[in-house]
Amino acid sequence: MTLSIPDLTSVRARHPEAVAEAAARRVRRPLLGDSGRLMIVAADHPARGALGVGDRSLAMANRADLLERLCTALARPGVDGVLATADVLEDLLLLGALEGKVVMGSMNRGGLAGASFEMDDRFTGHRARDIARLRFDAGKLLLRIDYDDPGSLTTLEATARAVDEMAELRLPLFVEPFISRRRGGRVVNDLSAGAVTRSIAIASGLGGTSAYTWLKLPVTEDPDDMAEVLQTSTLPVVLLGGEVGDDQEGAYERWRKALRLPTVRGMVVGRSLLYPATGTVETAVDTAVSLLSEGVDAAVSPLSEGSEGSEGGEHR
Repeated sequence: MTLSIPDLTSVRARHPEAVAEAAARRVRRPLLGDSGRLMIVAADHPARGALGVGDRSLAMANRADLLERLCTALARPGVDGVLATADVLEDLLLLGALEGKVVMGSMNRGGLAGASFEMDDRFTGHRARDIARLRFDAGKLLLRIDYDDPGSLTTLEATARAVDEMAELRLPLFVEPFISRRRGGRVVNDLSAGAVTRSIAIASGLGGTSAYTWLKLPVTEDPDDMAEVLQTSTLPVVLLGGEVGDDQEGAYERWRKALRLPTVRGMVVGRSLLYPATGTVETAVDTAVSLLSEGVDAAVSPLSEGSEGSEGGEHR
């Protein structure tokens, strides 16, 4: 697909109603397909001011390049959909890239990366009624909890109300919880088994019902801890990609092991696939999809069922 920012800008300037029209005619699909698994590509980082990838501080600032990478990823077999903010999703709608895909709206982007108010993560993105109006399929929110920062309480309360509002509309909500703290002026997420366990317990209990709540979780520092950690809740889980860095194979192995666990239903991965350290977007996406397929095979394998108990920051 040939992408043109001027074309998108012209439509937005002359025919802003085209967004709603594209949303109204978009072909939808169930959240879960026949495999019962989800492979979602994430691109909601820019709205929180997080534009960097590796040593490139503004890698995600080129919108035409980002859209081209997203369209490439969405066209690959096994990719179910995309998570993004309104501006990105509406560009993709106008480009016709969301037909038959799961579309997730990002709800809270107020905790800007590096800001003094980062932990007071206001809901500045999609509201529940926006997701319903645009006929999108789910929402996602980020819940970072710093026991030393009062802003986390505001985020917790707003998260609980979002859980309620999404449930009233019968829309799935993917909650991404972390226990976090400031280190050297930066917010750092604690990926120890104990911290991830606490974050799951807190997130699972928010709101008046958990019927439509999913969890979006990192793989723990020691992947062998994941089996025990995930016993904290019966809510369905998708894995966030996490930092890949230079050890792509090591990251893939961590994902592979976690995908075999019984409550894990898929992955939501962002910069690791859209801006891979090595290789192309196509190769990175196809590798992630293959790991998901292996997870399905392992889940139905008698051998894996017998050994599963011993298996063990925001999406990248």
